[in-house]
Amino acid sequence: MSSKSHLSFLRKRVLREWRGLPSETIPDRQIIVTDVLTKVVTKLGLHTRIKQEEIAATWNEMVGDFLAAHSEPQQLSHGILSVRVIQPTIRYELDRVWKKEVLKKLQARFGAKLIRDVRFGC
Repeated sequence: MSSKSHLSFLRKRVLREWRGLPSETIPDRQIIVTDVLTKVVTKLGLHTRIKQEEIAATWNEMVGDFLAAHSEPQQLSHGILSVRVIQPTIRYELDRVWKKEVLKKLQARFGAKLIRDVRFGC
């Protein structure tokens, strides 16, 4: 509502009150900030980015100190978490031995809808 129309509305309201007429209702234009933020975050694709940051922050406890020192989550896209691994031997270990367990932990923490698969690459 512009300031000019707001003043006009207030003037009409004061005159109605002075004349003893029923007051007009003010249109409800209030919105809840969380609703707006949720829509903006979703529209801009920031929801996935926020989850990526959470995954990176918890990566150490997901895979342990040694594997975390040699790997790093890079991108979460269409339910697939891409993880960069420094050494091919560590990549092999993660892919062949630890993949199911890591995926299970990630899905338990972040949901199976968000993370459907994990892919390790050098």
